[in-house]
Amino acid sequence: MSGNRRKAFLVSIALVSGALLMTACQDSDKAADTGAAQGSSSATASGDAATPSGAPDAGGGQGTGKGSGAAGKGSGAAGRGSEEGAGSGADTGNGKREPVGQRCGANDISWNTRSETQAGGYILISAKAKPGITCVLPAALPTVAFGSDGTEAGPAEQAVGEQITLSGTTTAYAGVNPKSSNGDGGKELDSIIVAVGDDDADPVSLKVGAITVDKPVVTNWHTSATDAVPFG
Repeated sequence: MSGNRRKAFLVSIALVSGALLMTACQDSDKAADTGAAQGSSSATASGDAATPSGAPDAGGGQGTGKGSGAAGKGSGAAGRGSEEGAGSGADTGNGKREPVGQRCGANDISWNTRSETQAGGYILISAKAKPGITCVLPAALPTVAFGSDGTEAGPAEQAVGEQITLSGTTTAYAGVNPKSSNGDGGKELDSIIVAVGDDDADPVSLKVGAITVDKPVVTNWHTSATDAVPFG
């Protein structure tokens, strides 16, 4: 028997012996108490050489404790598995979960820009998933900023669009009007910074040629380039 197991075993014996001693104190006189205490002391001191009547209970207690501990660990593992499974999908409301696609980050996408003359001139941004990647553009405006001061484009549409899953040849489009004001003011720039939402950790800088920026606006993502014209 190893030192640790022996120590645990002796502690169990001491506890059981103490419980028996307390019971004896309630039912017998002082002399009987003294005899019980001496018998308990002798049984404890003898260790493995003598097995007190409470030892089987102590052994049973040890076995039960280990079994309960193992069951507890199993329950904990099952709980962790349930939590992991719960986080892998969206709740449909009927007790089931459906898979949710990976949200796109700017570094998951192959970007392209071109200048268009419609609606007074604007920049058409196109986005395709890189080979082997499938991801989701959320139903929200792309984040488009200009210049070192980070001037951000406001919404060119009143309603938010639908999310778009990018994979293979599927392309999403957004239109940016860098100057929605009617005045002559503005700052001259030649690039824009694009991210998939404000929490995108890897925005990209895209060359667009010389543009004048003043109160810029941007559309939602669309699957058709003709729907991504930033009117107004």
